[in-house]
Amino acid sequence: MSNSSICIRPSKISSVALPLTYTFLCIIGVFGNSLSQWVFLTKIGKRTSTHIYLAHLVTANLLVCSAMPFISIYFWKGDEWEYQSAQCRAVNFLGTVSMHVSMFVSLLILCWIAVSRYATLMKKDSIQETTSCYDRVFYGHLLKKFRQPNFAKKLCVYIWVIVGGIIVPVIVYYSVVETTEEGENLCYNWKTESGAMLSQIAGLIGTTFIGFSFLVVLTSYYSFVSHLRKIRTCTSIMEKDMTYHSVRKHLLVIQILLIVCFLPYSIFKPIFYALLNADCEQRNFLIEIKNILTCLASARSSTDPIIFLFLDKKFKKTLYSLCTKSDSHIQEPCD
Repeated sequence: MSNSSICIRPSKISSVALPLTYTFLCIIGVFGNSLSQWVFLTKIGKRTSTHIYLAHLVTANLLVCSAMPFISIYFWKGDEWEYQSAQCRAVNFLGTVSMHVSMFVSLLILCWIAVSRYATLMKKDSIQETTSCYDRVFYGHLLKKFRQPNFAKKLCVYIWVIVGGIIVPVIVYYSVVETTEEGENLCYNWKTESGAMLSQIAGLIGTTFIGFSFLVVLTSYYSFVSHLRKIRTCTSIMEKDMTYHSVRKHLLVIQILLIVCFLPYSIFKPIFYALLNADCEQRNFLIEIKNILTCLASARSSTDPIIFLFLDKKFKKTLYSLCTKSDSHIQEPCD
């Protein structure tokens, strides 16, 4: 048995708590996102660009949830399976592909939702004739695209194709080449958890991408706040306060999601790679922290249906009407 297999052993957090957590997240995630997708696709007649983004976000969430059983089994049985076994390679491949593709797709879609919400604000405040050429191009044409349903559909398809085209080959290489290298006996080991050179480079690029996504949302939010402060000093906007409050809430919710779920993961990932030469005790500690933060990032997919209640009024009203109809049928007396 290799030194890594002896050195790296899962604690109760990895072998018990994480499988139970992923199983719970999978159950509530599949139920909540399936219900959300059904509402978006069948119960909302006129779909805006936001509804299209949210429908694709739900699809990405369901893909994350489909990876959770494989990840749960890996943590539960990983220290018992052989490194070269079919179970180990299948669970690693299916869980890793589904998780990473859907996580990065959902990040991009969250960015475009933020931009779309900001574009909605700019629609309310039409560009005046005295506006500069830059403002006319950026606000009048570019942002306008993001609130057009046809553009939203094409953009979401491009997101899936580009993210899948970049991540899937890396994961295939990881599963076919990196995991077939000799030197490990157990499925749960340092090499699987840290990856080889290509996987580490891809991980750092992904971390940079998370930072870029956060920057887009942060820029949208503070551009909105700056714009709101500016127009408040120029004119009375009492009749538009509900619209401004809604847009601000949407941007703030997305910003909080990125801070709570993705930012800790993106900050810790470079630290994890920088400490690859740590001793056994430190390696086990680093792996535990990495896996907990990864679970936190994936948990966002299971809790998104709750967020939809804050993001979209049509979704909230439709779900409420379905619940009230269901209650009326239950309470209706028999003849």
